[in-house]
Amino acid sequence: MSHVIDRRLNGKNKSTVNRQRFLRRYRDHIKKAVEEAVSRRSITDMEHGEQISIPGRDIDEPIFHHGRGGKQTIVHPGNKEFTAGERIPRPPGGGGGRGAGKASNTGEGMDEFVFQITQEEFLDFMFEDLELPNLVKRHLTGADTFKTVRAGISNEGNPSRINIVRTLRSAHARRIALSGSSRTKLKEAQLELERLKREEPDNFGDIQALELEVGKLQARIKRVPFLDTFDLKYNLLVKQPNPSSKAVMFCLMDVSGSMTQATKDIAKRFFILLYLFLKRNYDKIDVVFIRHHTSAKEVDEEEFFYSRETGGTIVSSALKLMQEIMAERYPTNEWNIYGAQASDGDNWNDDSPICRDILIKQIMPFVQYFTYVEITPREHQALWFEYEQVSEAFDDTFAQQQLVSAGDIYPVFRELFQRRLAT
Repeated sequence: MSHVIDRRLNGKNKSTVNRQRFLRRYRDHIKKAVEEAVSRRSITDMEHGEQISIPGRDIDEPIFHHGRGGKQTIVHPGNKEFTAGERIPRPPGGGGGRGAGKASNTGEGMDEFVFQITQEEFLDFMFEDLELPNLVKRHLTGADTFKTVRAGISNEGNPSRINIVRTLRSAHARRIALSGSSRTKLKEAQLELERLKREEPDNFGDIQALELEVGKLQARIKRVPFLDTFDLKYNLLVKQPNPSSKAVMFCLMDVSGSMTQATKDIAKRFFILLYLFLKRNYDKIDVVFIRHHTSAKEVDEEEFFYSRETGGTIVSSALKLMQEIMAERYPTNEWNIYGAQASDGDNWNDDSPICRDILIKQIMPFVQYFTYVEITPREHQALWFEYEQVSEAFDDTFAQQQLVSAGDIYPVFRELFQRRLAT
């Protein structure tokens, strides 16, 4: 029998094991609450924890009990208020515990169960079953990442890694090899000695000789040690380089004058969600931020989300800059390249066909996946229809979706980056 002792540090009056079991049990409630929280939060509160409410009826434990059966005779005391067949009205209002109805001096109930999930748990539920599509291992990113794996048995090693079963097996085999012939002779001598004592008790000379021989054989067998240094076997652990996928995500955001402040906020929330997803799920990934109006510029994270610069609209400037950066810094034979573009779809008339050609000829053949989200409550713009031709040519690696309001961000994000079944 083995005993497992959980020595993880827990908070006061808390149990990590019980909490994980609780989260698994009410996973559906928590996921629904997380989806609602993402749609109503501001940009700066996107990664904080959340309070989850579970109806009281959903936390009741099932019980086994004896059902009523057979014939029973019960005598109930009478009363002067009700007669047989009358319907007893439900107590009016109050007591429900949810704030509905008017105040009442009767009735009772139970509030919904409310608990707090941490930031880590919130992000786990937010990005569950999501991944970058078509990610492949192209290049070993240095020797700074290793994983420890078992590599069989060794004759030398750390005493803490001794393999008891293999050691005892080796010791047993050695004892058999060294004392096998002596044990056979001992057995034969003991049988002969018993025969002489039984059949020839007066033959003292032979009996003494056999007793002396038995003593020598027993001493020889005892001199073979139970455990020798040659028997020690150790579990061999070696470090293997852990191949990491080198990936880069290009974030292209339209900040032109046609983008209203509400539209820009939706675009920023989409990219913040994407940025949190990448940094949480992938250790080694580059993120390239590109803002564009009539011209495109590579910026840092701070300027990408908070700069107020604006102007006209030429979407192809961002795609051209992305292609230049790809050619200069990210060789396609080593890097997994991804792109995400957000715009209201409003573009200079002659520029939309240029965007389509750049994507089809210079970008899509070299990227793993490219997404385009159009943020508009109106009908699709010209850029959408040009991108439909890109989608037809690259069905597996290009996706486009429409965002109407902030509530659409999380469902669309999950649809774009949903984990795909291996084919």
